[in-house]
Amino acid sequence: MDNRIQNLKERREAIMAGGGEKRIQKQHDSGKYTARERIEKLLDPGTFIEIDAFVEHRCTEFDMANTSAPGEGVVTGYGQVDGRLIYVYAQDFTVIGGSLGEMHAAKICKVMDLALKMGAPCIGLNDSGGARIQEGVDALSGYGNIFYRNTISSGVIPQISVIMGPCAGGAVYSPALTDFIFMVDKTSNMFITGPQVIKTVTGEEVTAEALGGAMTHNSVSGVAHYVGENEDATLAAVRKLLSYLPSNNMEDAPLAPVSDNLNRLCDKLDSFMPDSPNKAYDMYEVIREIVDEGDFFEIQPHYARNMITCFARIGGRPVGLLANQPRALAGCLDINASDKASRFIMFCNSFNIPLVTLVDVPGFLPGVNQEQGGIIRHGAKMLYAYSNATVPKITMVLRKAYGGAYLAMCSKDLGADQVIAWPMAEIAVMGPDGAANIIFRKEIAAAEDQAAARAEKIAEYKEKFANPYRAAARGFVDRVIEPSRSRIEILHALEMLETKRETLPPKKHGNFPV
Repeated sequence: MDNRIQNLKERREAIMAGGGEKRIQKQHDSGKYTARERIEKLLDPGTFIEIDAFVEHRCTEFDMANTSAPGEGVVTGYGQVDGRLIYVYAQDFTVIGGSLGEMHAAKICKVMDLALKMGAPCIGLNDSGGARIQEGVDALSGYGNIFYRNTISSGVIPQISVIMGPCAGGAVYSPALTDFIFMVDKTSNMFITGPQVIKTVTGEEVTAEALGGAMTHNSVSGVAHYVGENEDATLAAVRKLLSYLPSNNMEDAPLAPVSDNLNRLCDKLDSFMPDSPNKAYDMYEVIREIVDEGDFFEIQPHYARNMITCFARIGGRPVGLLANQPRALAGCLDINASDKASRFIMFCNSFNIPLVTLVDVPGFLPGVNQEQGGIIRHGAKMLYAYSNATVPKITMVLRKAYGGAYLAMCSKDLGADQVIAWPMAEIAVMGPDGAANIIFRKEIAAAEDQAAARAEKIAEYKEKFANPYRAAARGFVDRVIEPSRSRIEILHALEMLETKRETLPPKKHGNFPV
């Protein structure tokens, strides 16, 4: 018996050693933790339970029969984050470059199956050289099995991918199918074809960082949702994100203790709005005033900056908050902002997270590039996402809400349960200047002093429409409030909507305008 126990210990030590001291040191020299170190930093201390540690590959081609791969190049198991069950897998770059083969994929699939059965989030820590070429189609089949499970789990359990090294070729599509992608600055890379292949095929020269680095995907492509300055910051951010999310689509998001005054007035907001309707302000200041302790977790902060998407708490309740940012493109909706907002709305609706929308939008961004790039199709995504959402929907109009963009920012017509407006809100088809030029063009053209006539007609239009009361008279606005009461009014609406139940007509699924 003692010999068998000793044998177990030796086998376990070999597995724990991964690719050996030299490769582990090389990993550390690159500013990267090992797979096991990452799991320990992600999960609550001492909660990780490993499964499938003794799994081995079955490949015999290209000297693989003589190649040892401890743990098959991936560490899998479960543990806790803030006391809640989490499933996790971490690819081990020290073992054959973390390459994915048949049994490597089987380990990941088992964890994904367990996460789905138990209704718990699944987190993948990616650090891999890609498909294990020696295993050929078996490796490709492994990817296919993972993609299938990503899709089946979508909208049922939260799925988070953390890119902590290379992620290339077909490997990128599993993260792309998950809900959120985290990357580490100057360490992570994602691309379908690498710099060498691109140079060979197209003649273009580009570095791996410029092609698929963390900031490229966080600010240009929109593929990723968060970039951390190092692995510690990135894993800490994953833990914070999880604190806002339910474990599955059958649960509500977890409540948190409230230390912020529930009846706190936001006095700063009463004198916050600039006198000129064309002057920009920072929407982040409004958000900080409204949410608990001024704290929120932003999704894609570097992408489509004219649209803010973040998780926050109001009265301890997690909410998904969307807001136009007047400091970027005047808060207009464009192709990227529409995509960013739509995906965020769909996620919140999948996981029972109420939506709070702060509106200051002058319209959709005009331009040839926008029209030819498909702003109609992309803007329709927002209309679809909001209309399809059955979670509580609260909209607050701060200033401008013009035309189709007013509708796209969750108007009453798209199912907003409560629409609140500030007294300086302007809800109309277009701005006063443009509207007056169209409606009163004949009167202005016939006037002796056209400038004075135009100014008079603009003032007339403002008097009638550049306020929230015409919309309130039609029932499109439920309440007009002092800005300082914004937090209190949203909190009351959330409390009222806590028992909301709404169902859509039976159907397999809608035809989302992708």
